[in-house]
Amino acid sequence: MLLVAAPLPGAAQSDTPAPPVLAVEGRVEHPRTLALADLQALPPVTLEVEYASSKGSQKETFTGALLWPLITAAGPVDEPGGRSALRHTLLARGQDGYAVALAIGELDPHFEGKQVVVAYARNDKPLPGLRLVIPADAHAGRGVHDLVAIEVR
Repeated sequence: MLLVAAPLPGAAQSDTPAPPVLAVEGRVEHPRTLALADLQALPPVTLEVEYASSKGSQKETFTGALLWPLITAAGPVDEPGGRSALRHTLLARGQDGYAVALAIGELDPHFEGKQVVVAYARNDKPLPGLRLVIPADAHAGRGVHDLVAIEVR
């Protein structure tokens, strides 16, 4: 017996992937979902990063929006009686379930102030999805491909 899958009548088919979106959620006053156009409307930041790989070092240029303003706009919420915003962590999740954690002090300009970027372009070409880019992350282990959510904890 041969079973053939066919689209249902009236079902839309498209080879074009949906534009990427990013949810900023968790312990925040203003959770929101940002479309690619929302990120592109923010001041663009371009970072040149160098990664170590089995093929030697590799340099790439990423363009996107800084993560810190997205977090501050969401308004992290401290626990009642909480005395330090530095208790917050961020969990960045990719569409495939890959997740990495960042300490909020890594981004806060009053502390380490890293320019962590939600990138939408690499080497002046659009990325198929969003990517978290952390400067000085030597092996890009925290570079989340197809970034879909940032959860404030």
